[in-house]
Amino acid sequence: MLKSFLSLIAICFLQSIAFTQVDLYHQTFGDSSHPALIYLHGGPGYNCSTFEASTAQTLADRGFFVIVYDRRGEGRSSTLAANYSFEESIADINALMKQFKITKASLIGHSFGGMLAIKYAQKFPENIEELFLIGAPISLQKTFKNIISKSKEIYTAKADSTSMMYINMLEKMDSTSLMYGSYSFMHAMQNGFYSPKKPTEEAIQIMQKMATHPQAIHFSKMTTEGPTGFYQTEKYTTLDLMPEVQQLVKNGLKITGMYGEEDGLYSVDQVFELQDVIGKDNIFYFSRCSHSVFIDQQSSFLEVITTNLNHLKK
Repeated sequence: MLKSFLSLIAICFLQSIAFTQVDLYHQTFGDSSHPALIYLHGGPGYNCSTFEASTAQTLADRGFFVIVYDRRGEGRSSTLAANYSFEESIADINALMKQFKITKASLIGHSFGGMLAIKYAQKFPENIEELFLIGAPISLQKTFKNIISKSKEIYTAKADSTSMMYINMLEKMDSTSLMYGSYSFMHAMQNGFYSPKKPTEEAIQIMQKMATHPQAIHFSKMTTEGPTGFYQTEKYTTLDLMPEVQQLVKNGLKITGMYGEEDGLYSVDQVFELQDVIGKDNIFYFSRCSHSVFIDQQSSFLEVITTNLNHLKK
C-alpha cells in the first residue's frame, strides 16, 4: 500500500512538472537566484535571436538571470498553436515565470515587445520590478505617419518619383489596415530606418561576432502569421498605449525608455511625449543608435539596466 501511495505521489509530481513546463522556444542565461530579466522580442512575426546572440549572456554576466523566448506561433515557436492575443502572450509569460519560480521580474520590451510589456504590466503590476521600453511604439499610428513623412523627405531630396508615387498611394489607404502598416514598415526598411548610418566600433564588433553565432540563421526570418494574427485579434495597428503608460506611472511603476536618435520609426516629438509621462530621468536618447539599442549602444544599454536594478542584487 505504501508503494502504491508513493507511486501516486510520484505521478502527481511528474504531472505537476509537465504542467509548469513551457513548450515555447526559450533559453536562460546566468544564475537563477539573480534578479530576473525577461526579454520580449519585436514583430509580430519575429524572434529573440538578435538579443540572444548579442546581449543576453553579457547582461547575465552583470549579475542577472536572463530569459529569452520566441512567442507562441512566432520564430522558433512557430509550430505551436496560437490565437495571437495579448491574453495568450501574457499567460505564456506567467508560465515562464512559474517554470523558473520567479515571483517578480523586469521586462525588456523591444519594439512590439514593448507593447506586450505594457499590456502585461497593466494586468499583473505586482509581478514587475521595472519596465524597459527599447525602441517601443506607444502609438503605431504616429509611427506610420512619421515613417511616411521622413520617407517623403528622402524621396523628394533624391527626386525619386517612383517611390514618391507609392508613398502617395499609401497615404490614400486605410491607415488602420494591416497592409498600410506593412507598406509603411517596407519604406522604413528601404530607407535604412532600422540602422545607424555610422555604427560605433563597439557595435561593429558585436555584429561581426553575431555573424558567427549558431542562431544567426534566424536574424532575418519573419513569419506572416504573427502580424496577421495579432491584427485580427487585437487590431494592434490602432493601439495608443499612452493612457496605460500614464496609469502605470501613476500607480508607482518605474518605466525606463531607451531610443536611438537615428531610429526612423519615431520622431523626436514621440520620444519627448513619452518623456513627459515617465520622467526626464527615465528616458535615454542615444546618438549613433537606431532601433536595436542593445546592439547599437550596448555599453550604455547595459549601464542603464545595471544602474536601475543594482538595488535588487544581494
